[in-house]
Amino acid sequence: MSSEVSSFARGVLEALDRVEYRLCDRGDDLEAIYRLRYNSYVHAGMVKPDASRMVHDKFDDLPNSFRFGVFVDGSLASTIRIHFASRKNPISPSTDVFPDILGDRVANGETFVDPSRFAADAEWSGSLRALPYITLRLAVVACNHFDATSCLTAIKEEHASFYHRIFRSSMIAPPRTYPGLTVPVHLYESRCSENMQVTLDRFPFFNSTRFEQRLMFGRASIGELAPLTILPTAKYYRDAA
Repeated sequence: MSSEVSSFARGVLEALDRVEYRLCDRGDDLEAIYRLRYNSYVHAGMVKPDASRMVHDKFDDLPNSFRFGVFVDGSLASTIRIHFASRKNPISPSTDVFPDILGDRVANGETFVDPSRFAADAEWSGSLRALPYITLRLAVVACNHFDATSCLTAIKEEHASFYHRIFRSSMIAPPRTYPGLTVPVHLYESRCSENMQVTLDRFPFFNSTRFEQRLMFGRASIGELAPLTILPTAKYYRDAA
């Protein structure tokens, strides 16, 4: 790594010491992340004002959906939703919007991590440069846990350069209407077998231990309580590997 990238990576690793991830399944946690989505999207002009002041959709409660809150110093700073699309559970936002591109691939055994509903608190976005990386880290953890074929991103055109630079994502479908948004989205893909190790080498804060992966994406057994918060393990990765 270059000294510039190394310095940046060290800064994100230090910021992770202030972070807790929370898998949100019910009650106040869900209301908080739905309101954060609304506030973020209204500010960005991505949704129209709504009396409920919340954003949620038909994909939120699917069995392959994982909704996370990202807490920094104990405060909700951002949120993201992760779907894992496979033969068993093929529906996700991207497979629903781009069925002609992804449907046969899922049916033939490919699997996709599909992050969506990324939203951040305006104050935290302004004060914590690392916040997008800390939040999107959850998608990388999911790719490693599920050993996915690819990570998908349905994004606005102006965000494409970021995803190409960080994840080496490339466009596989031109823009289409996305449910609940006022702007069209492009479909980008990063193939894990080609790009994952490069991403982990450049940005070691994306690393995670198997233990952290199981806490995030190994569904709790019936009657078993899921952990309230999950601490990132990037700085322990080499010792645990």
